[in-house]
Amino acid sequence: MRLTSFTDYGLRMLMRMASAPERAYSTAALAEEFGLSRNHLSKIIQRLSRGGIVETRRGGGGGATLAYPPRDIRLGDIVRLLEEDQPLVECFQAETNTCSLDGSCRLKARLRTAETMFLASLDNATLADIALPRLSSDA
Repeated sequence: MRLTSFTDYGLRMLMRMASAPERAYSTAALAEEFGLSRNHLSKIIQRLSRGGIVETRRGGGGGATLAYPPRDIRLGDIVRLLEEDQPLVECFQAETNTCSLDGSCRLKARLRTAETMFLASLDNATLADIALPRLSSDA
């Protein structure tokens, strides 16, 4: 299974945030750390905010914070949120499916099972399990 770069960077950002969950992280600081544009990172933060994983505040002392303790945030929930509208294969999205094998394919059910098992495995881990070490500036 391959995750989108959107999810990859979202997970990296959350790993950093889990290292000091009491801290508010600015978009600029996270973008600089991960070599990502602020615009792209803002889109990731917006999706995480909409999904209730992070909270955001504007202004001085503002930034993004985790909405819950890292031990209460399941990795499967994060991946489901960030991979929303990104089906594993075309036939998983009924509205746009043009596969000529649909209806006679024996692969689809196996792929669905594999995807379910992949996410179930991630549900067994939390953000606390993958938190990065604290930065010296976090101390």
